[in-house]
Amino acid sequence: MRKINLYISCLAISGLIASCGPASNTDTNTSVGNGSLSEDSLLNLVQYQTFQYFWDGAEPVSGMARERLHMDNIYPNHDKDIVTSGGSGFGLMAIIVGIERGFITREQGVERLKKIIGFLENADTFHGVWPHWWDGPTGKVYPFSKKDDGGDLVETSFLAAGLLSVRQYLDKNSPGEAKLAARINTLWENIEFDWHTQGGQEVLYWHWSPNYGWEMDFDVRGYNECLIMYVLAASSPTHPIEPVVYHEGWARGGIIAQDTSYYGLETELNHYETNNSPVGPLFWAHYSYLGLNPKGLKDQYADYWKLNRNHALIHYKHCVANPHQFEGYGGSCWGLTSSYSLKGYAGHRPDRDLGVISPTAALSSFPYTPAESMAMLKFLYQEADSLVGEYGPYDAFSFEHNWSLPRYLAIDQGPIPVMIENHRTGLIWNLFMSAPEIQQGLEKLGFSYDKE
Repeated sequence: MRKINLYISCLAISGLIASCGPASNTDTNTSVGNGSLSEDSLLNLVQYQTFQYFWDGAEPVSGMARERLHMDNIYPNHDKDIVTSGGSGFGLMAIIVGIERGFITREQGVERLKKIIGFLENADTFHGVWPHWWDGPTGKVYPFSKKDDGGDLVETSFLAAGLLSVRQYLDKNSPGEAKLAARINTLWENIEFDWHTQGGQEVLYWHWSPNYGWEMDFDVRGYNECLIMYVLAASSPTHPIEPVVYHEGWARGGIIAQDTSYYGLETELNHYETNNSPVGPLFWAHYSYLGLNPKGLKDQYADYWKLNRNHALIHYKHCVANPHQFEGYGGSCWGLTSSYSLKGYAGHRPDRDLGVISPTAALSSFPYTPAESMAMLKFLYQEADSLVGEYGPYDAFSFEHNWSLPRYLAIDQGPIPVMIENHRTGLIWNLFMSAPEIQQGLEKLGFSYDKE
């Protein structure tokens, strides 16, 4: 536990953990193990550590989020220069959290934001759409797969949501920050969402390549993690889609509303069509909703707060029921999502449970399941701190298979500080939802939402 205690000492000295004073190597073990660290301080700690993935752990030339970091320094067919567009969008939101929580100064944060914006202005783009991966030092596309060497509209949408949150956060009365906001606006307006309808089809396509065109042929239909893409596409002031693309493409002409019941809870939307399962991995309740506030958000198909809360509770109930009797599962150790797994990367969910727990699943669900998520947080930091490292909880672990690796993924670390902040203050939700284009886009698609 010494590793965590050193972090706690540093945070306490800087005043970020009010309830824990400077600690020696002999006394912090007791303070954490006996649970004397307050819940508020635990939230500060995990937010600080996961924020650091995007701060100290960022690729230094671009300032962007590395796709992954392996603290065991094993990088099979991968290296630290690869940066990710979607994960960097989450990281932009995490930087705002870092400023507001006092982890960094506003001046430090704005300087990093300038570096990232400068990178994006010069990096490879395809009809204004960014690729999944770049080489950080050069800004050249790094193919995600053979034919995925061009624009990725889903990852671009995660990045655009982060950029719009930053734009809304910047002080328009500060000449420097106002100029940065204008540069962000140019990047946003350059994204050709309508290009990804393949010339006017009633659906959005995920990929386009200058070398392979539309050969990947991935039409994005719901329900999954991609709602934010359709909202942004409808909101674009320069390259918008028509509502029919949402209703016929994403909503499948209404099929999306054919829900079911699982673990005694309504799934609210149809997960079967895209997942062949009653419910998806839990990141579906996170990625689109880092900025898009599901509280009070409704359209003709769903109540999105109910959707996400039930989604999280289904995962919780599954781990408590533990039908496979996997070691360690229970009310304080739960949550399945796509993450590292026993053999590479896997999409974990209740009906495809490999005995692997991914901490981001429960921790990023704090807005939906605060008590259940807090139980998981306390378990990690008070009982299983070998599963926590420099940048917070490691990506995944399995007590059943005696397996864990000291490795991180940007798309799993990023939602943790952001969704916890949304739980605590609503910060990122308020920023993103304040964008006038987003309000217009939601209304265009027939959404109602809380206007505060």
